[in-house]
Formats: sequence, structure tokens, C-alpha cells
Amino acid sequence: MSRSLLPVSLAFALIGSTALAQAPRVATDIAPIHSLVARVMDGVGTPDLIVQPGASPHEYALRPSEASALQEADLVFWVGAGLSPWLETAMTTLAVDASVTELSETNGTTILEARVGALFEKHAHGAETHDDAEHHDHDDHGGHDDHDHGKQDSHAWLSPQNASNWLNVIAAQLSAADPDNAGTYFANAAAGRTELATLTSDVNAMLEPVRSGRFIVFHDAYQYFENDFNFPASGAISVSDASDPSPSRIAEIRERITTEGIDCVLAEPQFNPGLVATVLEGSDAKTAVIDPLGSDLEIGPALYPQMIRNLASNLAGCL
Repeated sequence: MSRSLLPVSLAFALIGSTALAQAPRVATDIAPIHSLVARVMDGVGTPDLIVQPGASPHEYALRPSEASALQEADLVFWVGAGLSPWLETAMTTLAVDASVTELSETNGTTILEARVGALFEKHAHGAETHDDAEHHDHDDHGGHDDHDHGKQDSHAWLSPQNASNWLNVIAAQLSAADPDNAGTYFANAAAGRTELATLTSDVNAMLEPVRSGRFIVFHDAYQYFENDFNFPASGAISVSDASDPSPSRIAEIRERITTEGIDCVLAEPQFNPGLVATVLEGSDAKTAVIDPLGSDLEIGPALYPQMIRNLASNLAGCL
């Protein structure tokens, strides 16, 4: 390198390090939310991840480094108390000075009511759409205490429509905390929304040839994906919080598989594969693994769209 170029290179290095130093400290709950926040923060900073890949967000024990990330955070983005009630408790003691955004409570977010029972009778004959599903937009409600999280489906990140809305919410919150980088945040959010629109088109094309197929999911986490892509599941082995199913629930699922010609039963890497083997016994249904958290993917901006794409690809392949 010539001596004349050294000061210029040094100046750019200093500018870069200054930008990173000025970036707000951000903590996120699960990898898909981390991915959306990382997309918005691209070029400015990198958020911290609390729930590590491969772990269930329904129950989790904080490591010291994760507790420290919460304690030092200027902003926290999380899905909500319905998914991770333990995190709400942790934040009351650790993230006392942080601006906390519960994404499932933000305006424009579609929230679906939790389904009851192992078999989705309403879905057996067609998908609920955004117009006729039981959902609400948080413009119609008051504060956090007005909601009964136990009656809501907490897996709202599996709707790319919600994710697209959240990109703008994230950009707005980051810009309020860091106005110097507001232009970058909103430009990144706009680019991310364009990417999600393309993703939605690609996934619809991927699923179109197999829409007549019928499938069972491991736990009732995919209603938002089903709703966005008008492709309903026929039932779930476990309820939405992934607690162990009762013998009667397993019996219901097995009967549906054998009597109604279920094509595919989907497993998840976070949970007991033995339950899938139990319900598949004596049937011709195939099985595949889908992952609502992208546990095997590299953490970062590309994780969210790749997770949705993988989910659709594995479902289509199983059918």
C-alpha cells in the first residue's frame, strides 16, 4: 500500500469503528426475530440473540452471557409473553432501562386465536383466510394487559406478512433510539420487505403442485404459515406450547391418518421423534422435518427468508 493511501484507509476504518461504537445495543428473543432485526441493522450494528439455536423458546434457562445481553440492551425485540413467559419475568429485572417492543402487540400485526383439539375440523375442508379467520389487529385494543395470551397463537413470526410489517416497526424503534442512522434502517427495511414479497411469490409457486395433499404437524405452530399461503394442516400431534400430548390426542391423530389418507406427518428437530413414529405406525404416510426456528441455519439477516423457504420446500417434498 502506498503511503499516500494510508491516511484514507485509516479514515475509513475509523469511520466504520465509530459507526459500530454508536450503534444501540439490541437484544432479540429467537433466531427468526434476530434475523429481521439484523436485516434492518445491516451496516450499522449486530443484535444479540437470547434463545440459542436448537432450544425451545417456550422454556429456556438464561446463560450468564444472555442475561448480560439483556442487562446491557438499549432496545429489546421479542415475539411476546405468549411464546416466552419466562422472558417477560427476566426483563423486569434485567432490561429495566431498555425500550422493549413486543412485536405481537404492534399495530398491523395479525394475531390468530389458538386452535383447540388435535384435529382441525374447520381446516379439513378448506383454509381460513385473513378475512374469515378469528384474528385481530392491535389498533382495536388497548394495552398489554387487555390480552389473554393463553388464547392466542403465539407463533406469529411464521407469517411473512407479519414479518414484513415488523421490519418497519423495528426500523421505527431503532430510528427513535439512533436518529443518525434512521435512513439506513428504513432503507434496509424497505429492501427486506421487497425480499419477503418475492419469497411469498416463490413459496406459493412451490406449494401450488401439492395443494391437494394433506399433512399433520408435530405441534400446532404453523397456523400463520397455513393462513398466509392458504394451505391448511389437518391436525397437530401436540398443542401450540409443545407440551406432551395425551394418549387420547395421539389416538385421534392416528385415526385421522389411517381413515382420511394423510400423506405426510411433519417432525421438528427440537422435539421427541418417537411421537412421530408412534402416530405413523401402520400407515403409509411419509415424514419430513420442518423447523419453525431455523436452528440449522447461520444466524443473521438471511436466516428468516431461508427458514420460510426450507419449511415450504420440505413440506412440498413430503407431499
